[in-house]
Amino acid sequence: MKFETDYIEKLAKVLAETGLTEISLEDGEQAITLRKEVVVSSAPQVVAAPVQAAAPVVAAPVSSAPAADVAPAKKGTPITSPMVGTFYKAPSPDSEPFVLVGSTVSSGDVVCIVEAMKMMNEIESEVSGKVVEICVEDGQPVEFGQVLMYVE
Repeated sequence: MKFETDYIEKLAKVLAETGLTEISLEDGEQAITLRKEVVVSSAPQVVAAPVQAAAPVVAAPVSSAPAADVAPAKKGTPITSPMVGTFYKAPSPDSEPFVLVGSTVSSGDVVCIVEAMKMMNEIESEVSGKVVEICVEDGQPVEFGQVLMYVE
């Protein structure tokens, strides 16, 4: 399959109209990656000064107790998204989730699906252990490298 110009333009339009920063597509020996330059990163630098001024006052009390709660919950090995797409916890809306917090998984077990370009990609655990946290909601968009869950 040859990537047609119209198809590439449609992908670029999807990239421009969504919060996605990258779309990758592979078909046999051909591959294409579209990346949106994140100009927004310069804007938060300008806004960061006022946010930082307010954040330490609020963050200090909040981070003292909850940080202790969050750190143990996130210990373990992260399972990350290998692509940009949509996270699904079950193979279909009426099916049971692949895993829940507390589920035991083995290396190679399917733990979720990431849909990208109408393709359902089963995500397998690379480690064995217990799922201690699921970091995304069902149907939520995910980015490449985003932590989906932690396995301890």
